[in-house]
Amino acid sequence: FSLKDATAQIKAVCFRGSLRLMKFQPQEGLAVLARGRLDVYEPRGEYQLIVEVIEPQGFGALQLAFEQLKRKLAMEGLFDAARKRALPQFPRRIGIVTSPAGAVIRDMLHVLERRFPGLHIRLYPAQVQGAGSVEALVEALRYFSESGWAEVVIVGRGGGSLEDLWAFNEEAVA
Repeated sequence: FSLKDATAQIKAVCFRGSLRLMKFQPQEGLAVLARGRLDVYEPRGEYQLIVEVIEPQGFGALQLAFEQLKRKLAMEGLFDAARKRALPQFPRRIGIVTSPAGAVIRDMLHVLERRFPGLHIRLYPAQVQGAGSVEALVEALRYFSESGWAEVVIVGRGGGSLEDLWAFNEEAVA
């Protein structure tokens, strides 16, 4: 591909190993900041940039990745109304996926107990931020899905920045 601005352009290449580590897929016409190393493509005697990192400019990389994933999943029909199951009006068994150490579990239990006494609640403790959180969330969702124990599953955590909450936006979790 070519990287260009108003006055210049340079040929560029981004190999699969670098591309798979990016949080978004580069698109034509997107303003980006690219970092890498300069090389010569010998068959044509041209300079090219071996791109190792690309970051979108003017639109956050995480927000762009989120929008791209949303479009992809919508095109696959995963948000179609026909795929959605009705929530029971008064579920008796609720599964909760969250960190057992955070304040959010105490808050959820307090509200559920106050509003709906007598519920059966099962906590699946999971890491909800940082390395390993995506795998932990997927494992917990798989447990509730395969066991059929819960009528409703709550996957949650307390607040945080977009980066802190990113595990909830990964395709495997969605």
